Amino acid sequence: MAISFDKALGVHPHAMLIRSQRAELLASNIANADTPGYKARDVDFAAAMKQALNKQQGGNHMSMTNERHIRGGSSLVGSTELFRSPNQADTGDGNSVDVQVERNLYMQNALEYQASLQFLGGKFNSLKKALGGQGA
Repeated sequence: MAISFDKALGVHPHAMLIRSQRAELLASNIANADTPGYKARDVDFAAAMKQALNKQQGGNHMSMTNERHIRGGSSLVGSTELFRSPNQADTGDGNSVDVQVERNLYMQNALEYQASLQFLGGKFNSLKKALGGQGA
């Protein structure tokens, strides 16, 4: 009998991928805090998870980088990437990044990533025990 990793691991691999992509966006926001005209971006996590779960049910897809390649999908974030509304008035340069907000969001995202990583580790330990490797 084959093991379905999608069923065994649940949503945690998708959550980790989305959280890592979100960390990149938040880090980019922080790095561009002084760039005139830069707009802060973020991910709608719920929409990204829904999109990831829909792709999971539809099967795996590959990205196409050459016209002779097989058609495939793209990254999970894609259409769930949004611009964040600024909390403060425009300072005159058109930049909407609030560094303190971005740092807080980055830290929260890192903690949630760690939580998903621990859940995933627990799932792997459970699978290992189920397969008879309890001596670890």
